[in-house]
Amino acid sequence: MFIVLLRFAENRAAAAEHMPGHQQWIRQGLDDQVFLLVGGLQPGLGGAVLAHGTTLPDLQRRVAEDPFVVHRIVDAEILEIAPGMADQRLGFLLPAT
Repeated sequence: MFIVLLRFAENRAAAAEHMPGHQQWIRQGLDDQVFLLVGGLQPGLGGAVLAHGTTLPDLQRRVAEDPFVVHRIVDAEILEIAPGMADQRLGFLLPAT
């Protein structure tokens, strides 16, 4: 499981110009069932994505294709989490035993 932090960078002012492409990138990640949750970092610091069911290299390629990353609107950081325990509602995130 991964958390992708998308923190605003030097070209933040160009966000509106590239928002349609960024939103399509998000929709594709949701449609591909790689993104589980997408939301904003508060207060107005950028965004975050919870990703699952992918490999680090595949996620790195996917993140590199985000127009916000391409145009330096955000800097991306990928954090990998090795789930150990979870509420039963999130049990699908745990490794198979």
